[in-house]
Amino acid sequence: MIRIQDVNLIYGRNTERETQALKQINLDIQDNEIIAIVGASGCGKSTLLRLIAGLLMPTTGTVSIDDEIVAHPRQDTGIVFQAPTLVPWANILDNTLLPSSIMGRLDDQARSRATRLLTTAGLGNFLHHHPKQLSGGMQQRVAICRALAHNPKVVLMDEPFGALDALTRETMTLELLRLWYEDPKTIVFVTHSISEAVMLGHRIVVMSPRPGQITEILDVNLPRERDFSLVGTPEFTRCAAAVRELIFQHEVA
Repeated sequence: MIRIQDVNLIYGRNTERETQALKQINLDIQDNEIIAIVGASGCGKSTLLRLIAGLLMPTTGTVSIDDEIVAHPRQDTGIVFQAPTLVPWANILDNTLLPSSIMGRLDDQARSRATRLLTTAGLGNFLHHHPKQLSGGMQQRVAICRALAHNPKVVLMDEPFGALDALTRETMTLELLRLWYEDPKTIVFVTHSISEAVMLGHRIVVMSPRPGQITEILDVNLPRERDFSLVGTPEFTRCAAAVRELIFQHEVA
């Protein structure tokens, strides 16, 4: 379980430029749960993700995974950013194996898992291609496979589909759900898209800005196996409307 307890983050503390980025964040995330985090720009969504990743330390409070304080990046955590950030001179398979290589776990089992993930993601015929030979959507699929290849317990995703066109974005949403069905992980997914949050999240964390705080945590009472046929259902509509109202309230406040 991920536990975020009484977390505050202040930049430039005790200076003229002191800014509180996050205020009194408390959140428990269960194993194999998908949490979507939404909110207006500048509300600290990505900052919170970096705290969970161990890329930032809170000013006060704690972030823990399985009762261990997160004080640095952990090997059992995978991260996907908005841009694929693939190594241009390495082929797709080697890019996917990069975390395993860095961790000293590059063996036949790692290669087999990476190949299986890429094949599941529809990239089995592109293992020896280089990133420049792939479309943006295909590159992002590689980035997701890379985050999963070393079999992490937690996957953190910072607007990974934000730069994609609408059709590719929907395809990637279904791809992520399919990968989760086959091998469930704890996923924390930051997005600006309300419909994306409802489609993916088992719960949705709504944040407000200046400073970043959790306004509400909403349950999404949809089946765990989801597709876009759910978009017009009463529960999907209810969740999307509730999230939109919460965000709008704080944008105009």
